Amino acid sequence: MNNRNRIIKSVPVYSMLIALALILSYVEAQFPPFFAVPGMKLGLTNTVVLITLYLKDSRSAVFINIVRILIVSILFGNGLSFVYSMSGGLLSGAVMILLKKTNRFSITAVSTVGGVAHNLGQILAAMLIMSTSAIAWYMTVLWISGMASGALIGFIGGILCKKLKKYA
Repeated sequence: MNNRNRIIKSVPVYSMLIALALILSYVEAQFPPFFAVPGMKLGLTNTVVLITLYLKDSRSAVFINIVRILIVSILFGNGLSFVYSMSGGLLSGAVMILLKKTNRFSITAVSTVGGVAHNLGQILAAMLIMSTSAIAWYMTVLWISGMASGALIGFIGGILCKKLKKYA
């Protein structure tokens, strides 16, 4: 199959994945923050990125992640939320791609580390924006939530990957 046909064939799949990520973002935005801790979310949209990484390839996962962050920021966020989401999303994506390439970690482990990396990316962005390292203590709280949500998303992603593998 030539490159043009491959791109044409991928457009509906990418469109559905992005639409699913947007729906999950909207659903997640309807929940109040867990434990009244700002910034703590389940990260449901990361399921779509994780599944794309495992059923497609890393390039597709990065594309889905960036487009999702852009659209969600335009629809539900602002410039600051875009910066935080993009910094967390890019660091998380890079870490998950690297871990997956080693073939030494389960999808749940990859997702768990990705969740922590996402929070680290957001804290680093906040430290740059606020010109202070005083908020670094907050990483402890987000580290715990990132591990928990990353493990849950990895578990769900693993189940979905097994079910969807025959369609990929």
